[in-house]
Amino acid sequence: MSDNWRDDIFLKIANIVVYFLFLGSNVYTVAAPHDIYFTGRETYVTPAPWAFLIWSLIHLLLLGTVIYQFTAPGKKVIIDGISWRFPLLGILNAIYVHLWASQHYILAFVFALFVSSTISHIYYIVKKFHAPANVGDEVLVHLPFSLYHGWTTVLVILTAFEAFGVNALFVPAGVWTKVFVFLALFFLEATAATYAFSSPEGDLPASFAITWSLFAIFAHQNVHRSGFIHWSALAFAVLSAFWVFMGAFGMYKRFRGGSIILDEERAPLVGSET
Repeated sequence: MSDNWRDDIFLKIANIVVYFLFLGSNVYTVAAPHDIYFTGRETYVTPAPWAFLIWSLIHLLLLGTVIYQFTAPGKKVIIDGISWRFPLLGILNAIYVHLWASQHYILAFVFALFVSSTISHIYYIVKKFHAPANVGDEVLVHLPFSLYHGWTTVLVILTAFEAFGVNALFVPAGVWTKVFVFLALFFLEATAATYAFSSPEGDLPASFAITWSLFAIFAHQNVHRSGFIHWSALAFAVLSAFWVFMGAFGMYKRFRGGSIILDEERAPLVGSET
């Protein structure tokens, strides 16, 4: 296999074009005449607008990803591994953002599921078949897709409440609303814990994305709207932060103890992608 940067150039160009399409869809939500983050449907899990700043970090890292694809190690994972799933992800995400920004929440929820399914497939391929062999793999492949996967989990929950939940500006939180919100917060916290302990190294970026969102929900759902939801969000956010801390501490101890396995050491034990 040649490592010439022109190899699979059509896919590489498609990745770049779709990246800027994806970027543009999110820039529109900020540059639009009406501020979408302040005029959208209010639910009892709506986070503070600063929660969406995580998109900026994901976009910045993915810019590095589309540049990294022109290197030999980058081509191995991005072109040969992820392949056309990345352009598909970008297109689906752009459609989701457009539907969400135009307040077509039921359709947006459907596409949120499509986005979640696609990023989950990419996440599986990256984690299962492409353990990081260098800093580029870690920072420009594993990190952005881990953040993306965790953040997409949050988006599915947020969009589900926008599509099927009550409007928090006009409808007080009833018993069933509180129950479903509590279950949603519990699900996010449990998912953050699962990420943090999903492997010996853990997946702290994905866990962090959820923890960040839980604190944003706590900040936005003030006690005057619903004390139960407000304090539940804080409790689950603190629990989620605890799991992130424990996962980071465990990884630090394993690193200090020399038990982090290098990719070269475990390569013979890892199956290859078919």
